Amino acid sequence: MPQDPVSNSPTLARAIPPGLHLIATPIGTARDITLRALDLLAGADMLIAEDTRSLRHLMELHGIALNGRRVLAYHDHNGAKMRPIIMAGLRAGKTAVYASEAGTPLVADPGYQLARAVIDAGLALHAAPGPSAVLAALTVAGLPSDRFCFLGFAPAASGARAKFLSEVASIPATLIFYESPKRIHRLLMELRDALGGDRDAALCRELTKKHEEVVRMPLGALADSIQDRTLKGEIVVLVGRAEAPVADASALDAALETALAEMRLKEAVAHVSATLNLPRRDVYQAALAKERKQ
Repeated sequence: MPQDPVSNSPTLARAIPPGLHLIATPIGTARDITLRALDLLAGADMLIAEDTRSLRHLMELHGIALNGRRVLAYHDHNGAKMRPIIMAGLRAGKTAVYASEAGTPLVADPGYQLARAVIDAGLALHAAPGPSAVLAALTVAGLPSDRFCFLGFAPAASGARAKFLSEVASIPATLIFYESPKRIHRLLMELRDALGGDRDAALCRELTKKHEEVVRMPLGALADSIQDRTLKGEIVVLVGRAEAPVADASALDAALETALAEMRLKEAVAHVSATLNLPRRDVYQAALAKERKQ
């Protein structure tokens, strides 16, 4: 029999599989919550949240009653204390919902250790997909989305930060960073210096909210454009992929010389093509020409 998605009936509670359910909460607009997340909030035995006030407010907006259930706080500062309590409930066969403060759980929030504990105990872990600042920003940034790398927040310490930026500079994918308004100017200037000012970039702020803003321009120009601005809200920075250097004829010849001395033609072509990021067809033709000269 069809269920009301926000019903608090016992039949709905029994319909929820045992285990921990990770639900995604809106990153701005409250109506971005999914119907499945509302079902879980209505029927789960245990409600767990990174910010209990945020979850209670979200449930009030959608007319979901607590019905005597407590909302348990789970965050970076109390995780070690709360995990045994939550795990005991799960072992007893209860259903539990964990909600991060905004967006998809485990993406730059404290839910990871809880999820690991559930997995290590052999208990069921479920995901109810939904809002995500990473994917929302990637959708509107206008940068290639076929390959992307989420990098979260850059380290705060100078040495670790410099190493981090140096390592990500050559990743052949769209790079996605989170940053706070207080440190956004520093991040953009450091990205410009480490990655180059000509790489395409986008700054996405307050996604899905009233004052949503997306600024798209080369990285150097982006750093300059906000230098005198005081930004507010949640910020996602995206940087286009690094362009692979094009090998010249001498580099190709040297690579083929080495590869053909150790491999068969087909293997050598595949190896050199991958190493120098060149079309296999072009490498094959160069290899044949090289063999004819010998």
